[in-house]
Amino acid sequence: MELKNQSSSTSGFILLGLSSSPQLQKPLFAIFLIMYLVTIVGNLLIILAIHSDSRLHTPMYFFLSNLSFMDICFTTVIVPKMLVNFLAESKGISYIGCLVQMYFFMAFGNTDSYLLASMAVDRLVAICNPFRYDVVMRPRHCLLMLLGSCTISHLHSLFRVLLMSRLSFCASHVIKHFFCDTQPVLKLSCSDTSSSQIVVMTETLAVIVTPFLCILFSYLRIVVTVLRIPSAAGKWKAFSTCGSHLTVVALFYGSVIYVYFRPLSMYSVVKDRVATVMYTVVTPMLNPFIYSLRNKDTKRGLRKLRDRILS
Repeated sequence: MELKNQSSSTSGFILLGLSSSPQLQKPLFAIFLIMYLVTIVGNLLIILAIHSDSRLHTPMYFFLSNLSFMDICFTTVIVPKMLVNFLAESKGISYIGCLVQMYFFMAFGNTDSYLLASMAVDRLVAICNPFRYDVVMRPRHCLLMLLGSCTISHLHSLFRVLLMSRLSFCASHVIKHFFCDTQPVLKLSCSDTSSSQIVVMTETLAVIVTPFLCILFSYLRIVVTVLRIPSAAGKWKAFSTCGSHLTVVALFYGSVIYVYFRPLSMYSVVKDRVATVMYTVVTPMLNPFIYSLRNKDTKRGLRKLRDRILS
């Protein structure tokens, strides 16, 4: 793909990053390096714990291990380049590199949202129709849900990148962000982006809102079912199996909705950077802690993994 450029021979972009202050580059590098390493180690431990404990070979933990893997991929698409730019004088990224980063960022991010929806469906069946759980959530169905999540997400990313590749860019090639996201790149285009914005908004609504509505519907059904349980202990036991998942959903979708479900005219550089850091770096880092601290089965799996490593 060749960059369409009306007034400059530049063949790439410059990522402004989180801050242009030279004094903040090394401290930010140290902070995000630690967060990245914690993300990688934490999610790897969750994956290893699930695979090492046969009692965790259930649909819920199948989706959780894949969510952890996607979180590793998701942050790896963004953070290593961000870390390099903190220390490099040149903060450039090629045009192709920008599109590739945009593609995989959206592919892994959307797969995350579909996996969260799959986990909500798992809780719905477990609580509302437990006698059919083994039939509905059989391994073949779980694998099909995973493959469907990946396929839809990659098709969405391909469509979005092809749409972005048709834009023309004029004098400014400075992306006021720390990675190639849709809104900051659209801001730089000297093409008429009104139709692109409509397509992007419509298509984003279809791809992101669909799993979110699935999660919402699942939990409405769960709440109705749990409220019918006569004992308080029974209600608490049912709700406690959903606590970790609901926390992750709130963190992920809260920041995603803030960033993407607004018109381009309302785009704010500083506020959107903070919100984007939440779901690209902070949430993948916190997920292992949320699932290990609030889940007895995961704690048991981690202890078993520790014992196996130390023995």
